[in-house]
Amino acid sequence: MDATSSASVKGMPGVRIILETVPPHSTVTKEIEEGVSATMDDIIAALIKPLTANEKSPKQKEAERPSRIVFKGDLEEVNQFFYKRGWTDGLPIIPPTEEAVAQMLMGTDLKADHVVARIIPRLGKATVEKIAINAVMAGALPTYMPVLIAGVIAAYGPQSRRGPWQLGSTLSPAPFWIINGPIRNALHINSGSGSLSPGDIANAAIGRALGLIVKNIGGIRKGIEDMGVIGNPAKYTTVFAENEEESPWAPLHVEHGFEKGDGTVTVASGNAFQIVTAGGTDDKGILSAVVHSLMGEPNASFFLMIPPQYARTLTDAGWTKKSIENFFMTAIPGNRDSDSTPPVLRARAAQIVVAGGPGPCWMGLFRSFGGKGVTQKVELPANWAKLVEKYRDIVPTYARY
Repeated sequence: MDATSSASVKGMPGVRIILETVPPHSTVTKEIEEGVSATMDDIIAALIKPLTANEKSPKQKEAERPSRIVFKGDLEEVNQFFYKRGWTDGLPIIPPTEEAVAQMLMGTDLKADHVVARIIPRLGKATVEKIAINAVMAGALPTYMPVLIAGVIAAYGPQSRRGPWQLGSTLSPAPFWIINGPIRNALHINSGSGSLSPGDIANAAIGRALGLIVKNIGGIRKGIEDMGVIGNPAKYTTVFAENEEESPWAPLHVEHGFEKGDGTVTVASGNAFQIVTAGGTDDKGILSAVVHSLMGEPNASFFLMIPPQYARTLTDAGWTKKSIENFFMTAIPGNRDSDSTPPVLRARAAQIVVAGGPGPCWMGLFRSFGGKGVTQKVELPANWAKLVEKYRDIVPTYARY
């Protein structure tokens, strides 16, 4: 399915595809030899058989021009209609009515038909309106639109080195999004206790909206283009903000060359998130725990999520973000070429982000495929202050027992 879809996108819908039985990354010699032998006759036949008329000049399907109104019904009926067509992530959606999409478009000064990016693998046009439609479906607020647009540019714009970092891969990597600057507080993006836990509409809906944008506009469909063997729950949403107020160091976006007052989105991608338990509350216990967690994966870049109290401990011991990152690059060994040679350094990049609330022992470790990720500035609309004021009271208030 993935091969057929990819060939069609690249203008070769009639390309000959040979099915084989060898599992990806197989290291079983017998399995490989039997699988290759079984397909050789088919491969030779596909190479020498004369092309058909359609193969010589494949006919591209004409793009459908869907109606703006695709369905009318109640909430349950709309959700069933969208789900059966593969347009949701399995959770209920908010119907993207004309009125709701128009309200979402209040969050940007860009025109509705402006193309923000082309999203692979199917090279779908991520217009501002399509971003808004998926944002409505995800339950986002109009104030999130500038962040969503910046996120799409970060993931698929000119600075992105690997597009969505192979989100359709069998390895099933997932993007994670880090928000910096004053916009964190304007949107109530959680950077403190439970930053990665459910319960905050901004953290949840921003990540979910970006997931739907990738799926519906880019065409990454499970079992067709998304060939993840076991999948990845982080694809639902992994969004948090840096706790800049509690950090003793310069925030992530300043490290990347932006002004502290800029709002930014940083996107990276990986296939694993791990809670790291510190071996002690001093600097040695904190750092050695991270090194231990990364043993056996020396090629991985990573983002380390350090709670404020550990950041202060490290600062008091003389550590800076840069010295910590350099320490990791020299302390994490690679594979030995032989018993007589020293470990070879193969780690590529480390980034430190301060986030989380009070409490002992815990850090968060994201293994990344995108190096230090891509950071994109958030452009705010002219009506920003008014828009933020309209939605500023949408925060959870918990009953006290």
